[in-house]
Amino acid sequence: MGEIAYSDALKRIVVTGDAVESWKPNIEEGSAPLYERIADAIQQDIHANRLAPGTRLPAHRDLAHALSIGTGTVTKAYGEAERRGLLSSQVGRGSFVTAAAEQQGRGSASPIDLAYNFPPVGLTSRYLAEAMGRLWRRQDFAETSRYTAPEGLGSARAAASRWIRERHELDIASASNLIQTNGGQHGLSLLLQTLCSRGDTVLCEAATFHGLKLIARAAHLKLEGVTLDSEGLVPEALEKVAASTGSKVLYVVPTLQNPTASTMSTNRRREIAAIARRHDLFIIEDDAYRAIAGGSIRLPPTLADLAPERTFYIASLSKSISPGLRLAFVLPPDLSWRERILNNIVATGYAPPAQNALVFAQWVEDGVVDTLVGQVLAEMRWRTATAQRILGKDVSTPGADQTLHVWLPLDSLQAERAYGRVLRAGIQITPPDAPLVGQGVSGLRICLGSVADRSVLQRALEVVSQSLTEETPGRSSAIV
Repeated sequence: MGEIAYSDALKRIVVTGDAVESWKPNIEEGSAPLYERIADAIQQDIHANRLAPGTRLPAHRDLAHALSIGTGTVTKAYGEAERRGLLSSQVGRGSFVTAAAEQQGRGSASPIDLAYNFPPVGLTSRYLAEAMGRLWRRQDFAETSRYTAPEGLGSARAAASRWIRERHELDIASASNLIQTNGGQHGLSLLLQTLCSRGDTVLCEAATFHGLKLIARAAHLKLEGVTLDSEGLVPEALEKVAASTGSKVLYVVPTLQNPTASTMSTNRRREIAAIARRHDLFIIEDDAYRAIAGGSIRLPPTLADLAPERTFYIASLSKSISPGLRLAFVLPPDLSWRERILNNIVATGYAPPAQNALVFAQWVEDGVVDTLVGQVLAEMRWRTATAQRILGKDVSTPGADQTLHVWLPLDSLQAERAYGRVLRAGIQITPPDAPLVGQGVSGLRICLGSVADRSVLQRALEVVSQSLTEETPGRSSAIV
């Protein structure tokens, strides 16, 4: 059965201020220890607003009696919930749902963060602790205490090849041709270092990943933005810019493009691949969001599938699992590039970090990664739908049912004014000019994963919606 049965007499009484109400959480079946599943139920009820900030939970003994379990199990469950930041314990008073998120939403000094793009990190906490507790039993654990090979741990690359074949649907990935990097931005930096010389021009979308702008500035590279439409790069514009600049490198995010959240169709990808061949362009395909986009739709093939002889593929785990892992994998077109990339790894960091990579390998091997990604997808599907409901017609339709960010197309002046209003209201969003490289595109990117609490996210989105209403008179507010 999916829920522990309670008699009415054994329902816990929760005191929230002056209110008294029954609390009956769902405790799911599973292989995890009972105390962890109780902590999961607490977390779910907080996210669903069934437990408000400041709510006092039952005493350990009362909850143990209600569940017909040992008091020690409840103590461990509350301890686990406190470790996740869900509860705070006060000696002599009890355990309370943390009010940090609520206070933040009511105008604390720290703004609510809708600027940084990653999945809700709380979903990984339990699994991370479990994996780290098992690492020392692995035969390859000793390797993590010394320098690893520049291409990374063999077990991590084997796990990554399985991940990329299954989640990115890229069958050419293998442990022998993947290179581990310290996150996707590090992988991008290595590839630009390998492919470009000082002063070279790199083609990219007119609105692009801000990290590319930082790398280009540090490496003294020029960026040339290519016009975008609802599918991403406009082929005619790419053809023209490739011819006029003589550039040999194109950087592109074809799936849930950052910042517009659009996804290229198969036909558009074929056109881009054909142009790259005609102009002898190397493609750097940053597919950080592909695992997030999958699940509910059949994704188009990767550019690495369509133009394998000239595409450098980057698969990052920061957007689909956890940014804290600092883990990504680069797949070059062929092994002739491998030595040059590895030389740059040795020159800039000698070897990638090993212990986080081993956590990922453990998750893939024991199947936890599928459970974790399933939870991320479900959470982001809810958040995407919520953003679309609150922001209404102002938000561009994203290229998947779940995305980490949504895009509000606005002219540059409207974007700047709305940004200022939102910031003054205590909401931090991406500055309008942060992703811009070329002309013809402007707007606001709203990130949906960096706020842990759903209710805080909804209030922040309502503030954004109200700011848009003030900026464009006559717009009907989508706040509900």
